[in-house]
Amino acid sequence: MSTKFFSKSEVYVLKKIEKKEDFFDEDFNFSKRDIAEFLNEHLDKFGDPVEDIKKSIDYALSSSSAKGGFLLVLHDEDEILGSVIINNTGMNGYIPEHILVYIAVHSKLRGKGIGRKLIEETKKICDGNIALHVEYDNPAKKLYERSGFESKYAEMRFENE
Repeated sequence: MSTKFFSKSEVYVLKKIEKKEDFFDEDFNFSKRDIAEFLNEHLDKFGDPVEDIKKSIDYALSSSSAKGGFLLVLHDEDEILGSVIINNTGMNGYIPEHILVYIAVHSKLRGKGIGRKLIEETKKICDGNIALHVEYDNPAKKLYERSGFESKYAEMRFENE
């Protein structure tokens, strides 16, 4: 699925990718690695290594019943301008059905409402609740709050060596 995506003065394409075959569209010239590298670059200090981002893409595109999700890629003819990765959890109720794993907008387009539009489109597509993790000092936290996300828990992790 591709749709037109309008900014104030520009028209972009928003492509939804649900399976590996969706990459082979004549109007879509980007690979899984391109998306992972875009997210790595434009998430700045809040990002993850390219290989970890690629794992989340593989999870989203998995046909396993316990996995799945989708990617949204905002682009023009030459470059990726924004991207979202959603992973399905296979659960509901006590754990949301979806995790917004990554979202980024190209640094040259920030502050123009594109992140908000990507979140709104993501909310329309998801058929259940959505969770995300955000660091307290991430400026995007305010965007998530304005988009209806609420802080429910503090995440704690045990790193098993």
